[in-house]
Amino acid sequence: MRRKISIIVIVLLLAALTLFMLRPANVAVQLISAVPADIQTSVVASGRVLAPSRVDIGATITGRVETVRVREGARVAADEILVELDPRELKAAVAQAEAAVTRARARVSSVKTLALPMAQAAQQQALANLTLAEREAQRARDLLAKGFVSRSRVDDAERQLDVARSQLESARAQTTAQSAAGAEAQQAQSLLVEAEAALLLAQARLSQTLIRAPAAGVVLERLIEPGDIAQPGRKMMTLALDGPVRLIVQVDEKNLPLIRTGAVATAAADAFPNERFEAVVNYVSPGIDAARGTVELRLDVPKPPPLLKSDMTIAMDLQGPLLKQAIMLPADSVRQLQTDAPWLLVERDGVAVRVAVRTGLQSQGRVAIIEGLKAGEHVIINRDVEAGARVRDLR
Repeated sequence: MRRKISIIVIVLLLAALTLFMLRPANVAVQLISAVPADIQTSVVASGRVLAPSRVDIGATITGRVETVRVREGARVAADEILVELDPRELKAAVAQAEAAVTRARARVSSVKTLALPMAQAAQQQALANLTLAEREAQRARDLLAKGFVSRSRVDDAERQLDVARSQLESARAQTTAQSAAGAEAQQAQSLLVEAEAALLLAQARLSQTLIRAPAAGVVLERLIEPGDIAQPGRKMMTLALDGPVRLIVQVDEKNLPLIRTGAVATAAADAFPNERFEAVVNYVSPGIDAARGTVELRLDVPKPPPLLKSDMTIAMDLQGPLLKQAIMLPADSVRQLQTDAPWLLVERDGVAVRVAVRTGLQSQGRVAIIEGLKAGEHVIINRDVEAGARVRDLR
């Protein structure tokens, strides 16, 4: 009996030893503790200085360049002359247009002071002739009734009367035509308006020989020299107009919850990293760049340092909200972070346990864990460990 008991004990010990030898070894893993803390979020991004406005300067007429008054880098004032074209041909056109205006004005004056009085005098004469012809015709009719003249004498008088009436109608038509509302006066006035419009056109074309700055700014590029032929559509120079300095920055769309209009950022040019200045967010693009997953920000610089230049590369640090007692973990420790069901591997009693979590803000490679993880728990960082594995701290 004792022998049987001994054999059973030996078998059980051997089985236990076998199970111990066959169990999986503990996997050494890197653990990170879930410790709540106040976290100051921020967004770090790079961008460039956005010129307030760039203007390409060109001519609206074809002409030979006579003078170029500015060089690259020069500061110009509003309405300052930049380029002069040869004006001689257009000055001659203005002189011709001025002469045409003078002739048209003389025609209008002639209608008012000469043609109209003459037409009125002719009308008065025609009226007097009609009166005389009516009397002569009446006398001839009376004499014919008494037998003193022949019928032909009366016919002649009637013809003279008809001629007088016709002459009066013609004189009246001439007077009407020469009056202010008449055809002659209207035609003369129309010619004057046409001549004055031609003069304005010639003067406008002459003024286009002086190419001026639309506003104050700096000459960025000069592409024309004296003697060149300026043509419409050909760029002669480029100006950067004065105005508020702005920055344009592309930020990862994940940082949208940290960004608000009016937020103050600290920025510095890559060329002068120690010269920091403030910039204020004034625009957040309503759209997302699908190819890069970024959103465009524009920031005003209230007090730009003199060193800033157009298109200069800058770095921006924008502070976000303060997260009270938040658990922040490296984004790499969260599995399936970009899906609707993110999860973690948590070490519990030496075993890797899969824990579903709800995430929040992401900033600088870290993500806030809102639900699913308790303070003090240890999160497994290693990506090659599966749920259910026995684990031990690498340290």
